[in-house]
Amino acid sequence: MKICIVGAGAIGGYIGAKLALAGEQVTLIARGAHLQAIQEKGLTLRNADGTEELIKNVVATQDISAAGTQDVVIVALKAQSVPSVATSLPALYGDETIVVTAQNGIPWWYFRKLNSSYADYQIQSVDPQGIVEANIPVDRVIGCVVYPAAELAAPGIVQHIEGDRFSLGELDGSKSTRIQQLSQTFRQAGIKAPVRNQIRNELWIKLWGNLAFNPISALTRCTLEEICQYSLTRELARNMMLEAQAIAEKLGVEFGISLEQRIEGAEKVGAHKTSMLQDIEAHRPTEVDAIVGAVAELGKLTQIPTSHIDAIYASVKLLEKSVI
Repeated sequence: MKICIVGAGAIGGYIGAKLALAGEQVTLIARGAHLQAIQEKGLTLRNADGTEELIKNVVATQDISAAGTQDVVIVALKAQSVPSVATSLPALYGDETIVVTAQNGIPWWYFRKLNSSYADYQIQSVDPQGIVEANIPVDRVIGCVVYPAAELAAPGIVQHIEGDRFSLGELDGSKSTRIQQLSQTFRQAGIKAPVRNQIRNELWIKLWGNLAFNPISALTRCTLEEICQYSLTRELARNMMLEAQAIAEKLGVEFGISLEQRIEGAEKVGAHKTSMLQDIEAHRPTEVDAIVGAVAELGKLTQIPTSHIDAIYASVKLLEKSVI
């Protein structure tokens, strides 16, 4: 398959490396020193077990329009970066091209193909001007929940830390031929890719913890373990998660685990800095709008109070403004 990874950073680079190693035709969209390193030396994947693999059978470019028509486009940019490239994406589309959205938080397509009274609602926090939806036709979209952790160890070098699951789902819950073929392609590359008929439920399970622990860590500079083991921040996270749960359940979401199980799962991750804290420390924009702001927006939409979420959202937005 011809597969283009738009945003070949840590997660995108990991996916691209695994697919290229399996023999797929992979194009990586990257920039700066990372792009230069890939073009000159290839992409190095450092596996969690300490082994390294050098991948040279990839095309790397900054110019999306130069990549040509693709079978699959995987958008692995963080949510706040997607609008800036959205208008370039149609250059990658053929008649049957599918687009896999691999962002954290509430996606722009959340209410599309959903039997809901909010079916036409446009989520302002993630796509305020409708640019993303206008350039990624909803019929092309495959939803994705990203679980692996990876980081750019250096330009051209992706360090895989842990996890190998990318849950996939059609927005209407169907198990289409195309999603089964995509899942098989991922599996052949050594990536777990279960097909879910309720992708929004799984999205919320991940988001449930992220919307609390990510911003709290950014504000306190503390790890997941520290946040969970300190009674006041654990209670704050719990209150944010309760507000989010009320919203999700109003939208028809079913949580397969308890709130305490989700918190305990985060605690077991240990001394881990969340991606939002890493972004703040690196003076980069964060995913706070998609992860926290969008949930606050859905609270207003469903008329469910979100006082804890609102306070933390405002605090991170100010922090973000001060460090970038």
